[in-house]
Amino acid sequence: MSTATPCAAPDSEGFFGPYGGRFVPEELQPRLEEVSRAFDEAMKDPSFLKELDYLLAHFAGRPTPVFHCANLSKRLGGAQIWLKREDLNHLGAHKVNNTLGQCLLAKRMGKTRVIAETGAGQHGVGTAAAAALLGLECTICMGEVDIRRQHLNVTRMEMLGATVRAATSGQRTLKEAVDEALEEWIRDPDMFYVLGSAVGPHPYPYMVRQFQSVIGREARAQMLENTGRLPDACLACVGGGSNAVGIFSGFVADSSVRLIGVEPGGIGNGYGENAASLCQGEPGVLHGFRSYMLKDADGNAGAVYSISAGLDYPSVGPELAMWKDSGRASFVSINDEEALQAFFDLSRHEGILPALESAHAVAYAIKMAPQMPADNILLVNLSGRGDKDVQQVEELVKTGRFTPRNN
Repeated sequence: MSTATPCAAPDSEGFFGPYGGRFVPEELQPRLEEVSRAFDEAMKDPSFLKELDYLLAHFAGRPTPVFHCANLSKRLGGAQIWLKREDLNHLGAHKVNNTLGQCLLAKRMGKTRVIAETGAGQHGVGTAAAAALLGLECTICMGEVDIRRQHLNVTRMEMLGATVRAATSGQRTLKEAVDEALEEWIRDPDMFYVLGSAVGPHPYPYMVRQFQSVIGREARAQMLENTGRLPDACLACVGGGSNAVGIFSGFVADSSVRLIGVEPGGIGNGYGENAASLCQGEPGVLHGFRSYMLKDADGNAGAVYSISAGLDYPSVGPELAMWKDSGRASFVSINDEEALQAFFDLSRHEGILPALESAHAVAYAIKMAPQMPADNILLVNLSGRGDKDVQQVEELVKTGRFTPRNN
């Protein structure tokens, strides 16, 4: 077992191996350089780090605990399933770790307005709350489809003082929300873009990973304290990848810990039926960075689908792509039905309603556990709670489109 060390930074051009970088219009380069310089300076400033730590503890409610799913593990037989309870953060997801960091950075830079994209709404809620706390004007771009299926989070954002703007082009989901947020940021040099996942042009993938690495640092120490050893595998759902890089960063230097990213398998392996970029995609450039992506016949970003609004993005963070190629992490997919069943399994046996995004990772742990010895440990990053998904799941059950099994 190796001693944990911090994840490596990208190179000077923002690349993690062949992935990442900064593929943006010339006029955007100075803006990104400004953010990069400010971030580097802030992370070396003890006063910034002290304020961020204070907000993570007293606003977000960190540290979040780890929890042994004793009931579920016993029913399954085999490995013991543990959860890193990011759902217990203020606002119900891991997103607040990053929004506090970026909004604090925006304020440090003298910005008064922020803009963000959101899919499932958790990043939007986190940005709206951090902006309200720090006195920043806030605009959230959200796909029109996602506004309908995540209405509760739209209401929360508006109650927190944010303006929610519908993205009505293309598939009207997360990619289009990112498109519109980037376009407005380009037009307004006085605005700060709070990017929610470990994607986009440098320095965003690195910055988001650093702000989310608190998950991995806590989880590693907590597993040693609670079990006396590290887990055999660490699992996280993967859309863009912020929760995955966050928890994986705590274990990436430990060769004994398998890192497993779980992508949305949707309803099939055909075009537009899933959003499994690492499992089914190929390298390409989207939103200013190079990584694996799902493409259409012309090589552009392809149509994607997931039951989880937070996972239907056609690309993925460049650091995860590098870990895939190196073999440090492996990536699998879970379909809609499996994720929904895991939602009910965790709810009924542990009293925890997981976000549909997180339920993908839970579902794969449920598949793995029976095939492993009883003294093995699977640690799942429960990245968010399922309150936002209750209405969507209820409709699926009531209309007969999904019937949970009594496992």
